[in-house]
Formats: sequence, C-alpha cells, structure tokens
Amino acid sequence: MKVLQVSILISIAVYLLFLALSFVVQRSLLYYRTHTYIPLARVHANSAFSEIQVRTQDGIDLKAWYAPATTKHFTIVFFHGNADSLVTAAPIADAYIHAGYGFLLAEYRGYSGLLGEPTETGLYNDARAYLRSLMTRGIESRHVILFGQSLGSGVAVQMASEFQVGGVMLLTPFLSIPRAALKHLPFFPWGAIMLDRFDNEKKIAKVHAPLLIVSCSTDNVVPAWHGEKLFSLANEPKEFHDLQGRGHNDALDEFVPLSLEWISRYPAEA
Repeated sequence: MKVLQVSILISIAVYLLFLALSFVVQRSLLYYRTHTYIPLARVHANSAFSEIQVRTQDGIDLKAWYAPATTKHFTIVFFHGNADSLVTAAPIADAYIHAGYGFLLAEYRGYSGLLGEPTETGLYNDARAYLRSLMTRGIESRHVILFGQSLGSGVAVQMASEFQVGGVMLLTPFLSIPRAALKHLPFFPWGAIMLDRFDNEKKIAKVHAPLLIVSCSTDNVVPAWHGEKLFSLANEPKEFHDLQGRGHNDALDEFVPLSLEWISRYPAEA
C-alpha cells in the first residue's frame, strides 16, 4: 500500500512539474519565430513588393511587405501562422498580386528579427498599426480583405470585430488556443493556464463581413471540426470548405484558387 501511495505522489509531482514548466515556456512554444531580418532586396519575392514601416500604439517599430492593388479594389492583409516569417510567407502573395489585388504581408513583433516580444495583445496592436497604415494610403477598410492562417486566424477575427472590412478568409482556424492545445496534451487545464487565448469561438459572432473558412481533413494540428464549429457560429454570408486529404501546412495550392473565386463574388465598390 505504501509503495502505491509513493507512486501516486511521484506521479502527481511529475504532473505538476510539467504543468508548471508548460506555463513558464508556453509563449516560446506558441510563437516559434525567426530572429533575423532579411531585407526584401535579398529575397526571391514578388517584384511588386516594397518594404513599409509602421509604429504601433505601444511604440514598437515594425516592417511589412506591401504591393499596391493594380486592377482590383481589394487589398488583402495576410496574418501568417506561428512558425512563419516574411520570407516563408511571401510566395503566398503571388497569385493575388498577379490577379490585380493589393497585398500586405504583415509581420509580428519579435518575428523576422523585429523588436518586441509576441503576445496576444501585442499582435493585435501590430495588426491595427498595419490597417491604419493602409488607411493613411487612402485604402478604406471596406476595401480590405483579412486573411488569417492558423495563428493568424485569431488576429484576423479580432481585427474583423473592430474594423468594417470587405471580407475575411480563415485557413485552418481554431476555436481558441486552449481548445487547440487540448488535442496535443488533453490532460492539462489549458483553459486555466493559457496566457494568450485568441478566442475565435467567442468573437466570430462579432464578424459581419463575408466569411470564408477552410479546414483540412487530415490536419494534425487543428482538427477540421474547429473550422466547422466556427462556421456554425458565424453570421451570413459565409462559406465553408473541408479540403480532403490536406493537412495543416499543405493546403495553399487548393486554397488560393478557391479564395480567388470566392473574392470575385464580392466585388468591392469603387
């Protein structure tokens, strides 16, 4: 009996140790970032891009890559996933730029060698700074389409709840970070210890722009049912696709033409 009690106490101690460690390092696990800025001139990126600089309300200087619209009224603002960067995300813009849309590739604080430490509040401040920068260039919010992939879906949903944008596209979105974390460590109380929540489930009802949600049937990071649940909670007009046989990181070649067709059904007014 004493051996059993000791084993139980050791198991509890180990569990609590891992729980405490997870709490301490959670942001390092959530924001898997690069620490070097590579100038646009040294990157094989679309020639329409130029570097722009913005300052956030809390005083962080950021850089983004921006290509103005040529033949379309919409400008797409892309918020990437937790392990991407300006360099890795840049190819996503090509098809949209080729189609005549503007494209702003947003970068977060602490990523790509930029100053600051990423947090949920910080990423929202970053996104607001980019959107306001577009507005100073004469681009109205109704001519902006927010595009969030994975972690970026949380940023896009928050911005769509604050700005009257022309549309929102979410690729492999989650209900919330704690709900997504449960898939990988189901015995941890993520709802109690998670610092950055990105609670799309609670915010999606505040989005009133046309909405496109795309999940992937074999996504091992964010199960497709997260996207389905978000879709059920969202306002019309909305559209949902579950890409069969696609995972978390291999859906863009199907998503891009699908999204271009979707955007074409919501022409922006001049």
